Amino acid sequence: MDAAFTEEQDEIRRTLRALLGKRCGPDEVRAAVRTPAGHDQALWRQLAGQLGLPGLALPAAYGGADCGPTELALACEETGRALLPAPLIGTAVLAAPLILALGGEEQRAALLPPLAAGELTATLVVPDGRLATALALTGPNDGDWAGGGRAGGIQARQVDGAWRLYGEAGQVLDGHTADVLVVAAHTGGFARSRTLLLAVRTTGPDGTETPGLLRTRQTAMDETRPQARIELRDVAAELLGPDPAGDDGAVVAALAATGATAAACLAAEGVGAADAALSRTVGYVKERTQFGRPIGSFQAVQHRLADLYVAVQAARSAAYYAAWAAGGAHPEPGAGGLALAQSLEALRAVAAEAVQLHGGLGFTWEHTAHLYFKRAACDELLLGPVHRLRARAAEQAGLFGAGGSDGAGADDPAGPVARAAVGA
Repeated sequence: MDAAFTEEQDEIRRTLRALLGKRCGPDEVRAAVRTPAGHDQALWRQLAGQLGLPGLALPAAYGGADCGPTELALACEETGRALLPAPLIGTAVLAAPLILALGGEEQRAALLPPLAAGELTATLVVPDGRLATALALTGPNDGDWAGGGRAGGIQARQVDGAWRLYGEAGQVLDGHTADVLVVAAHTGGFARSRTLLLAVRTTGPDGTETPGLLRTRQTAMDETRPQARIELRDVAAELLGPDPAGDDGAVVAALAATGATAAACLAAEGVGAADAALSRTVGYVKERTQFGRPIGSFQAVQHRLADLYVAVQAARSAAYYAAWAAGGAHPEPGAGGLALAQSLEALRAVAAEAVQLHGGLGFTWEHTAHLYFKRAACDELLLGPVHRLRARAAEQAGLFGAGGSDGAGADDPAGPVARAAVGA
């Protein structure tokens, strides 16, 4: 592994940091999340048009930049630093890779170029808030989590050769504004139970909402990551790829592969947020005086900040390694989930200390420290919990004996993921 970044990768980070530094300060973030869209649409168009952010990891044949998970993770680190409210995760990290992996050539040609250009946004719809399960981050994703048997979740059925969807899902990232929904649905009953992925256009050619589709933005503690409830009442959908005829192996594999990259990107995003919160806290303790001297000069405060710095740097290393592994020819099972666990833990610790070290000022909801505190709390609810992410990584690495759930990594239980899972 070459740990040095290329000039192109460094340029992606510098350019994005400079732009977001000018356009996405705390006041701009608060203003953006209170709009109906939940994000600054003009800024998103600029990020898409000038930097090609949503198409960063897509092939050039579909209008992308032909980069990989590492570049996407670096971009997510910078958006996390600014707590950017934007449909980047739903579009570039979750939906687009699934369309690329499972979609037919016509589907790819119709959907990927406008997604890469920022003309359309997309997201992944998973029922019952089971995003981490669907992406195989907290356990195997080969069960009936999409529908739960005959009822519940989201059900798909064929009517006169066309697919129809019925059900609902909550906590869908940017679901209230997405132009394309990639829906995980259950079909086949008990005899041929399987999970399929289907694409739903949220609006028709005339701009009206698709019949049977109801989208409602949910109230969330972390306003910088807008979520929605999606209700599907006999909604027309298009199957991604050919009908697997009872074998959902391709769907399960595509979701797991997307999960590995998504975990690395979300880990990098959390690292960016933690680093920004730590930098703000360090700046504050240098200025805040007590007993005639800055509180940052007290050894107890220095020790606390030093511990946080080490945690952030360790999480950054894990995120970079996970992104590198996801883009390699032989991805390492569990690397993404383990990096995500470490990032979530680091962000939670930094956000909590930021509130504490800002004193009474940090306990007000209007203070910037609480933007990071809310992100830390809600991300762990959405993507964790941390102990399950770590347990899954240990299982995949074969840490507890040969024959982990995927059979991967069992020959090298002392590999980097296995060692990290137990904190070695």
